[in-house]
Amino acid sequence: MITWLVGLAIFLLFLFLPRLGLLALFQEQKKSKQRELIEDALKHLIDGEQGGDHITLESLAKALNIKHQEALRLIQSMESQGLVETRAEHIHLTAEGERWALHVVRAHRLWERYLADEARMPLENIHREAHRREHKITSDELDALEAALGYPTHDPHGDPIPTLQGAPPSVPSTPLTEWEIDSPANIVHLEDEPIIAYQQILASGLQLGQTIRILEKNSQRFVLSDGENEYRLAPSIASNVFVAPLPEEKRRLRDAIPLEMLPTGQQAHIVALDERVQGFTRRRLLDLGLTPGTKIYPELGNFFGDPRAYRVRGTLIALRKDQAAQVWVKPEASEQAQISFNRALPDKTRIHRKARRQ
Repeated sequence: MITWLVGLAIFLLFLFLPRLGLLALFQEQKKSKQRELIEDALKHLIDGEQGGDHITLESLAKALNIKHQEALRLIQSMESQGLVETRAEHIHLTAEGERWALHVVRAHRLWERYLADEARMPLENIHREAHRREHKITSDELDALEAALGYPTHDPHGDPIPTLQGAPPSVPSTPLTEWEIDSPANIVHLEDEPIIAYQQILASGLQLGQTIRILEKNSQRFVLSDGENEYRLAPSIASNVFVAPLPEEKRRLRDAIPLEMLPTGQQAHIVALDERVQGFTRRRLLDLGLTPGTKIYPELGNFFGDPRAYRVRGTLIALRKDQAAQVWVKPEASEQAQISFNRALPDKTRIHRKARRQ
């Protein structure tokens, strides 16, 4: 009898123990799932408002993949918390709802930046992992993450990262399907949803910040070129690639080459760091002295080819091939030496430079 009572007492303690009991853990999990659902709704609402769309109860239920009655209870809960209000059957964020929504968007995009740059996670996997992490970070932790990353301005897809002051303006862009043939364009955004379309974009080799031209477009395919390679996309996939006119920085890169292409002993000056380099990665390169106008040249090779030693500001530094590819330089030489230097480059590099000048 005593053994039975002791066992019952242990069971009840295990069930009802504050914070650690099964009931407390179940309630905490339920509360966490409700918070995630609210934050997913807030993200959908702010995306809609920024895109000029009107969000209704039906569209919200479809976006969150929940039933109509569950969406109704969700909106009622959010209204009671002062996060949303309903006007003419459309759901709108309040000031508090927008503040919370920007926190979630900021968390998601900073996590994507971290996973791409620091964790080196494949780009097709970062969205899902960032979505999991965005719900579990406080404002103070988010500030620390942003500082550790060097205050990046855009996520790996080209979307602007909100700051404490709010969301920065998006870069005006045009779907690739609406861009003119043979007109140079800069890729400023790669839509990551649906994931199957994003995977096809990545598999094609297209990258954010790349300069391309449309060589051919019809109802079956789009043929693009960056001056070195050709890319073929179905129109439905091409519509998820967004472009804009070349920025002034890209125009300054005429006749520039990646540092990795510079022959040993050939002196050059740095023109710019690739715009795809963001946050802490960019800061590391700048801290090494790789600033525009600085003279640099490869001094030592490597039997294995990587890393390679460069002389900059009187100091010898080592850069991996992928790091040197992010630094654009212009060789400094006489005209005859420049001709010899150009002939020493691989054919595809000369083609690439010619296309960029055009």
